[in-house]
Amino acid sequence: MKSKVTGGFFLVVLLTAAIVFYLVQKTPAPASIGRSADTVRVIAADTMPAAPPKIIYGINIDSLDVIENVIRPNQFLGEILSKHNVSDREIHELSQKSREVHDVRKLVSRKKYTLLCSRDSIQKVQYMIYEPSNTEYVIYKIKDSIEVLRQVRKIDTIRSQAAGIIESSLWETMTNAGTDPLLIHALSEVFAWQVDFYRVQKGDKFKVIYEKLLVEDQPVGIGKIIGAYFNHFGNDYYAIYFDQGNGISYFDEKGQSLQKQFLRAPLKYNRISSRYTRRRFHPVLKRYKAHLGTDYAAPTGTPIRSVGDGIVEEARYAKYNGRYVKVRHNSVYTTQYLHMSGFASGIRKGARIKQGQVIGYVGSTGLANGPHLCFRFWKNGQQVDALKVELPPSEPVTEKYKAAYEVIKEAIISNLNKIDYSTGEEETLATSKQL
Repeated sequence: MKSKVTGGFFLVVLLTAAIVFYLVQKTPAPASIGRSADTVRVIAADTMPAAPPKIIYGINIDSLDVIENVIRPNQFLGEILSKHNVSDREIHELSQKSREVHDVRKLVSRKKYTLLCSRDSIQKVQYMIYEPSNTEYVIYKIKDSIEVLRQVRKIDTIRSQAAGIIESSLWETMTNAGTDPLLIHALSEVFAWQVDFYRVQKGDKFKVIYEKLLVEDQPVGIGKIIGAYFNHFGNDYYAIYFDQGNGISYFDEKGQSLQKQFLRAPLKYNRISSRYTRRRFHPVLKRYKAHLGTDYAAPTGTPIRSVGDGIVEEARYAKYNGRYVKVRHNSVYTTQYLHMSGFASGIRKGARIKQGQVIGYVGSTGLANGPHLCFRFWKNGQQVDALKVELPPSEPVTEKYKAAYEVIKEAIISNLNKIDYSTGEEETLATSKQL
C-alpha cells in the first residue's frame, strides 16, 4: 500500500514539473515583449560611435581648459604666461622664435587672446593664441616643444553696393546706412581730385559698388571699389576700376585717369642733403631726433614750386619752421615747404594754386644752419617719406586696352544706374570676378 502511494506522488511531481516547464517556454521575456526574437541584439560599449572632437584654431580642446581675455595696456607676453606656470626659460625661447613671425613686444591692447591649459591641478598653458586682426591669428605652442605659427583665416569676397543723398555730411549719410567707415575713406581716395570732400554739400549724392570681405560670414573689411558715381555741385563723376598692367587705377567714362600726378620734386635744380628718417643728428640742436621731411640744398632765392594743384592752408612764420607754406591738395594729400626766405606774390591762406606754380623762395629762416628747403608730405593725415610714397598712375587707358575697357565700363555704369538711392546698402550674391 505504501509503495502505491509513493509511486503516485512521484507521478504528480513529474506532471507538475512538465507543466511549469511548458509555461516558462511559452511566456515571453519582458525585454522582448512585442518583438520577434531575431530583432534583439546587444551593442558593445567599445563599438558606440564617439562624439566628434571639439576643434578651435585647428586644435583639439577636448582635454584642455579654455581661457579667453584681451590684452591690457602695457601688458607683456611673459606676464600672461607666467601666471599659468610657463617657465622663464620657455618664455624666453618663445620670444626668440617669434621674432620672424610676430614680435611679442608688439601686443596691442584690447586685442583678443586665448589660453588653452592642461585640465589638471597645474593648469599649465599648452597653447596661447593671439589675434592681431580679424583675418589672422598667431599660435604660440608650449606643449612638448616651442613653436610659433601665423595662420590666415579664409576670406570670402562678395559684391556689395551702397547709395545715398547727402543731408549733412558724407560720413553721417554712409554710417546711418550701416556702411563700413573704411568705405568712406576708400571713396574719398578714389575721387580725391574730383570731389572736395571738405565742401561736400546737402544734395550731393553717391553710388558705389565694392568688395566686402567676410571671415566666417562676419564682415572684416572692404576690398577694392569696383565702380562709383558721385554728383558734386551738380557735376557727375564716374570711377571705373580697370587694370591695364600698372596696378589699381580708376578712370572716368572717357578713359581718362582720375588721378593727377605730382611733381617729383619742388625745386628744378637741387641736391638732397637730408632724407626722411626717424633718427637724425640735428645740425643745430646737436642731438638725435626724427626728421620727417626731405631737405633740398639750394642757393637762397631759388624758386619753390607746388608739386600739385591745391589750396594754401597756411602761409606764415613759425619759430622752428621759419617762413613756410602748407598746401592741401585734396582730402588725401597735403604738402609743406619750410625755411623760405619769402613768399611769392599772392600766396596767402585760402589762395588756389596750380601745379608747378612758384609759392616761395629758398632761405634759411627758422631752425636752419644754411639755405635749403625742407619738404614734408602727408597722406591721410600721416607724414610719409615723399621719396617713397606710392602715388597712383595717371596715364589714360591705352589703345591696347580700350576695347576691353569699354566692355567693363558699360557693365559698371549700367549696374550703378540700377541702384536706388533709397535702398541704402544691399548685398548681392555675385562676386567681384563676375563683373
